[in-house]
Amino acid sequence: MDFIQVSITAPAELVDILTAELSQYGYDTFMETETGLEAYTTEDVFSEAYVTSVLERYNQGGQLTYETQKIEKQNWNAEWEKNFEPLLIGDVCSVRASFHPQPEHVQYDIIINPKMSFGTGHHETTTLMIENQLTVDHTNKRVLDMGCGTGILAIMACKLGAANIVAVDIEDWTVENARENAEVNNCAGIEVRLGDVQQIAADEPYDLVLANINRNVLLDDIPAYSQKLLPGGFLVISGFYTEDLELIQEKAQSADLEFTSVRTKNNWVSAVFSKRP
Repeated sequence: MDFIQVSITAPAELVDILTAELSQYGYDTFMETETGLEAYTTEDVFSEAYVTSVLERYNQGGQLTYETQKIEKQNWNAEWEKNFEPLLIGDVCSVRASFHPQPEHVQYDIIINPKMSFGTGHHETTTLMIENQLTVDHTNKRVLDMGCGTGILAIMACKLGAANIVAVDIEDWTVENARENAEVNNCAGIEVRLGDVQQIAADEPYDLVLANINRNVLLDDIPAYSQKLLPGGFLVISGFYTEDLELIQEKAQSADLEFTSVRTKNNWVSAVFSKRP
């Protein structure tokens, strides 16, 4: 499926709130620009009427205009390859594409060829998730990665010693991309499935659940994640803003999860919860 790029001209003080508004309607990739922001969503989700209604609500703060552009998958791939720079997370984890040279003196070397999938480590939420993973014991654990994107978190779990890993995403090209990345990283044992939370309904419990998705999906699915966690197991989540943390915590608490820790970066959050005995 192709993507729609929405380029919005807006005052800097409105960029965060417009990002938050659009993220509630299926936009999952954003980039600040000198004149405002660019937001991306799939072609089936894009609604010109919705974008117009959002901008009309905030137009008193400045002159808001937008343009759209259809982004085809093969063009997106080329852009990724041109712009994807190697990344070092926590001084121990390198994230790079296969065309970058292998770094020296890093403990974990992850190769990601992202194509159209979300999750290269460059977005704050992916970086925060990996930083949290580095604090959780994965050795011989059973791990679930919901909304796996490129498979980067499942691959990190593999490199941290997880024994059994299931990765799930709703997009078929993402599933294909995650399988390719798992194989490139010698983590071919990662099981990648197409689907949503229903895919795990019959699974045995997990020691660790990872979910880097968005606020609304998390609020809907946290109870299902909790049901699939062993007592004492961990849920590590991201994809929401600091102002949503209290709501996420309330949902987690109602699902027998105890708040453990939180990391933030540029107003994005990754939180860790543990399953009560």
